[in-house]
Amino acid sequence: MSALSFLIPIAVFMGIAGLGAFLWSLRTGQYEDLDGAAERILSEKDDKPLSG
Repeated sequence: MSALSFLIPIAVFMGIAGLGAFLWSLRTGQYEDLDGAAERILSEKDDKPLSG
C-alpha cells in the first residue's frame, strides 16, 4: 500500500505535465498548418538525389 502512496502522486504530476505541454503547444500554434506540412513532403522542388 505504501507503493501506491508514492506512485499515484507521480502519475498525477506526469498527467498534469503532459496536459500542460499539450496546452502550451496549442497556444504556440504548433497545430495551425497541418496541410502545409503534408504538402511540403510531396513537393519536388527540394528533392536531391540520394548519395551512396
